[in-house]
Amino acid sequence: MEFRIQDSGFRIRNAESKSVSDDRPTGRGIVDSIVPIYLDYNATAPLCGAAADVVIRALREQIGNASSVHRFGQQAKAALDDARDQVAALINGDAAEMVFTSGGTEADNLAIRGAAQAQASAGRRRVVVAAIEHEAVVNTAKALARDGWPVTVVPARADGVIDLDALRDALDAQTAVVSLMLANNETGVIQPVAECARLARTCGALSHTDAVQAVGRIPVDVRALGVDMLSLSGHKFGGPKGTGVLWVRRGVTLTAQQTGGRQERGRRAGTENVPSLAGMGAAAADVRQSLAATSARIAALRDRLESGILAAVPRSFVNGTTASRVPNTSNLSFEHVEGESLVIALDLEGIAVSTGSACSSGTLEPSHVLRAMGLSASRVQGAVRFSLGPGTTEREIEQVVAVLPRTVARLRQLGGAQR
Repeated sequence: MEFRIQDSGFRIRNAESKSVSDDRPTGRGIVDSIVPIYLDYNATAPLCGAAADVVIRALREQIGNASSVHRFGQQAKAALDDARDQVAALINGDAAEMVFTSGGTEADNLAIRGAAQAQASAGRRRVVVAAIEHEAVVNTAKALARDGWPVTVVPARADGVIDLDALRDALDAQTAVVSLMLANNETGVIQPVAECARLARTCGALSHTDAVQAVGRIPVDVRALGVDMLSLSGHKFGGPKGTGVLWVRRGVTLTAQQTGGRQERGRRAGTENVPSLAGMGAAAADVRQSLAATSARIAALRDRLESGILAAVPRSFVNGTTASRVPNTSNLSFEHVEGESLVIALDLEGIAVSTGSACSSGTLEPSHVLRAMGLSASRVQGAVRFSLGPGTTEREIEQVVAVLPRTVARLRQLGGAQR
């Protein structure tokens, strides 16, 4: 086995929250004077109104199986066709190229495993991934390595961008598939996916991008990127959880990972979740209409958040700020503070943030993304991710900037560090 490292409008309210005093947090601990503030859109976005309406209507009215030939089945199939068109329009793809999945993780697995297995008979068995990838890609690559597939992990630079020279050196005639995410889920740093796809083509390999954190945040055009496969997840841009898509360029052959019936043109067996997928389509249409204006407004709020925090909190740093980022994501480090402790303390203040990927929640391991960027142990340990969305307001950002300095100061004092 070879696993080679290449050198270097939503407001969230909780009616069940208890009222507590500012200096006496108990239970769930949401301070009664603060409307809860949700800044964890990279984990999941609230279901948008258009999607909710479509899901409810589909649950009530579209009772058929989309594979059935009678009128009820055809009504369900029509709903899926509409959803394909809506998601395809969001990424400039064709409806026939869309494979519905249960989310980004399944889409990543189908892309990487499916492409690798389909090319094995031709002698292409190497898989190349970036060190900063989401766990859905990293752990899929590790699983393939355990099964005997040569896997190369390409490092990132200090700014969080993949090292293109190292990527170029990693590619060879045995490479089956290269996977590079479009936007990092922890830092928001945008990767040079188009150049990666070009390099992959020069050696005859397929290219895949995990665009889960990019679709709905920035314009995404599969034709301009030049990739062969692209993954997205509905619940990141206002669709229901449990919905996703793998866009597969015409002519690309994949080995199905879920076998059974002929759904999704034989690429993903199983009865489609019509109501939820229709809701994802509605969310795609909704975000496509408002993307430019919403992104500009969110970027201004993100910049205001960062400047306010850096000015008010000593020894705080923005990670990945020297590279291009999606407009909604800010990863900040606070020296002499445990990131998990700060997340809990802010939750007691009614502010929801995270330390990184929701899929890594509960792990004691430090962020592999920040470590890949070469950040110091203290920077990695004290990192917190703020991710904004369409429902984020100026007042909420002002509240966070007002609350964070005293929260950090209190944690530093409890840890024995100077403020």
